Amino acid sequence: MFKGKTAVITGAARGIGQAIAVNLASKGANIVICDLQTEWLEETAEAIKKTGGKVTCKELDVTNHDTASAVFQEIASETGSIDILINNAGITRDGLLMRMSEADWDAVLAVNLKGTFNCTKAVSRTMMKQRSGAIVNIASIIGIMGNAGQANYGASKAGVIAFTKSVAKELASRNIRVNAVAPGFITSKMTDALSDDVRDAMLEAIPLKQFGTPENVADVVSFLASDQAAYITGEVVNISGGMVM
Repeated sequence: MFKGKTAVITGAARGIGQAIAVNLASKGANIVICDLQTEWLEETAEAIKKTGGKVTCKELDVTNHDTASAVFQEIASETGSIDILINNAGITRDGLLMRMSEADWDAVLAVNLKGTFNCTKAVSRTMMKQRSGAIVNIASIIGIMGNAGQANYGASKAGVIAFTKSVAKELASRNIRVNAVAPGFITSKMTDALSDDVRDAMLEAIPLKQFGTPENVADVVSFLASDQAAYITGEVVNISGGMVM
């Protein structure tokens, strides 16, 4: 499906980012995985190599505009093209509004929203020259429905959704598609550590009565990045087991 194409995934060291990188690699893409903590990328790189895929690791601080621009220029020079960008880098700094520090607000917006802006802007010049490309931004259902204790995270992901729709309109004339996915409760080390009571309460809110997996998200991202979604842009796909409809 992606033979001969280069895909860049930010925040690819673990979880959803790792699953997306492995999924795209298994379908033939050449993978560039980026993270601020490069030592964390080795696990993802090894998983990609097991698929027979080609992988390159890059250190990237998505919050730094100049750094992002330089890294993407370097990637384009080394690979000859950048066909797919997955903006997955994200953090949380949860807390009720009255207790939330300015630093925690700024940190989440810097990574989740500004990081998406920095990387999308950095890759857009290459994709515009190619007159082709697919960008998939990882948002969240919290950006749609909100959640107590996550005002910063919800605001950042709502911003990603609006950003996706706006940039999709700007880049469509150059055959560049921009979409987003909004995951709900996805299995992770955090959900594994929850008490039975908390897990049961969370599952009760999900019509399908199960948590999603990183692979569930990766499958949808792979579709949106592929030619099978050639007539889809500016969309947000909820992956939430029915929590948001």
